[in-house]
Amino acid sequence: MTTKKLAKKKGIVISDKMDKTITVAVQTMKTHPKYLKKYLSTKKYKVHDAENKFKKGDKVEFIQCRPISKGKSHTVV
Repeated sequence: MTTKKLAKKKGIVISDKMDKTITVAVQTMKTHPKYLKKYLSTKKYKVHDAENKFKKGDKVEFIQCRPISKGKSHTVV
């Protein structure tokens, strides 16, 4: 049996209005293929927070898990 190492991602909580769910923004630096200029890219993830303990502005670390709902398939570490 093989074990797959799941990638941990870090980001900042931008919304905590939903029950047991937080929205986390993850920023990465990318390079344009033609012009080779670096730019900042932001991606938002819905993350499962079972205890509702994280608030807006907190830094969190999360991993991928089984789908919990239609748009939520990550959980807080």
